[in-house]
Amino acid sequence: METVAFYGTGMLGSGFVRSMLRRGIAVNVWNRTPARARLLEADGARAFEDPAAAAHGCVRAHLCLRDDASVDATLAAALPGLEMGVPVVDHTTVLPHGVPGRAARLRSAGHPFLHAPVFMGPPQALDASGIMMCGGPRDVFEMLEPALAPMTGDLRYLGEREDLAAVCKLLGNAMILAVIGGLNDAFTIAERSGLTREQAYQVFSFFSPAGQIAGRGKRMAARDYEPTWTLDMARKDATLMQAAAGVPLPVIDAVEIALGDAAQRGLGAHDLSAIAER
Repeated sequence: METVAFYGTGMLGSGFVRSMLRRGIAVNVWNRTPARARLLEADGARAFEDPAAAAHGCVRAHLCLRDDASVDATLAAALPGLEMGVPVVDHTTVLPHGVPGRAARLRSAGHPFLHAPVFMGPPQALDASGIMMCGGPRDVFEMLEPALAPMTGDLRYLGEREDLAAVCKLLGNAMILAVIGGLNDAFTIAERSGLTREQAYQVFSFFSPAGQIAGRGKRMAARDYEPTWTLDMARKDATLMQAAAGVPLPVIDAVEIALGDAAQRGLGAHDLSAIAER
C-alpha cells in the first residue's frame, strides 16, 4: 500500500487526508496540535507527534499549513525522516517570493518540490472537486501528476516558474476578499436604508456583478479605457453610497479614495476601469 505523509490537519488538510484514505492510500499525519491529527485515526490515518517519524517509509510528503514560517519549520523537522528522492508537495498559501528559495533548498537536499495551492474548501478537498494549480519544473509535475490528479477535479500546470501558482492563488483570494468586503458594504447600505439583508440579497438574484470580470476586467488587462461608465460618475456614485450609509464602508471608502486619486491624474473622463492605470 502506498504511504504518504501529510503535514497540517486543519479543515482543508483533513479533507485531503480523508479523501486519500478513501482511495486506499495509507496516510501518516502530523499537526502542530497533536489532538487534531489524532482525530483522523478514526478514519484510518496514523498520527505522529514527531514530523520526522511521520515521514518514515513515505513515498511523498504533502503540506497544507498556515504560512511560510510554518512550512519552513515543519520541513526542517520532517526532512531528517524523508528518504532521499522523496518529493514534497506544498498546498499552503504562501508569499510568492519565498517559493523559489524553498524549492532550491529542497532540491539541494535531494527532494523534488512542487508548489500546488488550491481553490477549494474542505468539502471540495474531500470530494476532489476543486482546482489545484502547480508551478515548477515540468518533469517534477509530470512525475507527480498521477498522484495529484485524483485529489482535484481540475489540475492545472501553470508553467516552469516556481512562484507562479503562489501568485495566482493570491489573485484569486484577493477577489474573494474584495467580493465579500463589497457584500458587507452593500448589506450595510441596505440596513441603513431600512432593508433586511435578505431583501438586499434579492438584488443579486437578477443582477450579477460577475460580468464585471468578463467585461471590464478584460478591458483593464488590455488597458482599454474607452468609457461606458466614467470614472468621475463612478466616484459620484461612491459618494452617494457613503451618504446613504452614514457609517464607514471599508471597501467603498478605499475605492472612493483611489477614484479621487485617478481623477486628480486626469483620468476622470475615462472608463471606471482606468482606476488600474498607474
